[in-house]
Amino acid sequence: MSADHSHALPAGVRRPTYSHFEDLAQQEETEKLGMWAFLITEVMFFGALFTAYTVYRNLYPEAFMKASSHLDWKLGGLNTLVLIVSSLTMAFAIRAAQTGKYRQVVWQTVATMIFGAMFLVVKYFEYMSKYELNLMPGPTFDYAAFGEHGPQARIFFSIYFAMTGLHAFHMIVGLGIMTWVLIKARKRYFTPERYLPLENVGLYWHFVDLVWIFLFPMLYLLGAHYGLGH
Repeated sequence: MSADHSHALPAGVRRPTYSHFEDLAQQEETEKLGMWAFLITEVMFFGALFTAYTVYRNLYPEAFMKASSHLDWKLGGLNTLVLIVSSLTMAFAIRAAQTGKYRQVVWQTVATMIFGAMFLVVKYFEYMSKYELNLMPGPTFDYAAFGEHGPQARIFFSIYFAMTGLHAFHMIVGLGIMTWVLIKARKRYFTPERYLPLENVGLYWHFVDLVWIFLFPMLYLLGAHYGLGH
C-alpha cells in the first residue's frame, strides 16, 4: 500500500506522480537513481581526459611544468573561490526550499547564477590571453616559447583546452538549468515536500565544481610548485 503524503502539502500544492510509478516514493527514488547514474557517466567521461593528462605528464614532466608556468594561477585561484562560493549558495537554496523560505530560494539561485557567470567571464579573458600569446593548439602555436619542449607543451595545452573547455560547457549547461530553477522558484514550485528536482540540480552543480577543484592544481599549480609560475 502506498503512503498518502497529501496531508503534508500546503493548500493548493500537489506533487505529481507519473502513471508508470506506483507511488511518489518510488518516483523520487527513481529520479535520484537517474541523477546518480548520469553523474557516473560524467565521471567516466572526464576520467578519460584525466587519464590522458596523467599519461602524458609522466612522459613529459619538464615540458608540462614549463607549459603550466604560462597559466595564470591567480585567475585559476579566483575561479576556484568563485565556484566554492557558488556551491555554498546552491546548498543554501536547497535548504531554503526544505524550510519553505521561498524568497531565499530565489535569491540564492540568483547568487549561484551570478557566480557561475563570473567564472565564465574570467575564463573568457583567460582564453583570450592564451590566444594573443599564440598558445592555442593549432598552426599558430608558439613552439619557440618552450624551446626543445615545444611539441610536448602543445600536448599540454591541447589537454588544457579540452578539459577546461568541456568544463566550461558544463557550466553553461548548468546556467541553463539554473534558469529553469529560477523560473520555477519564482512560482514557488519548490516546497518542503517537493524539493528533489532542486536537489538533483544541486548535485550536478556540485559535481561540476568538484571537477574544477581537481583541474586547478593539476593544470595551474604544476609549474608554480616547481618555481616556474607567475
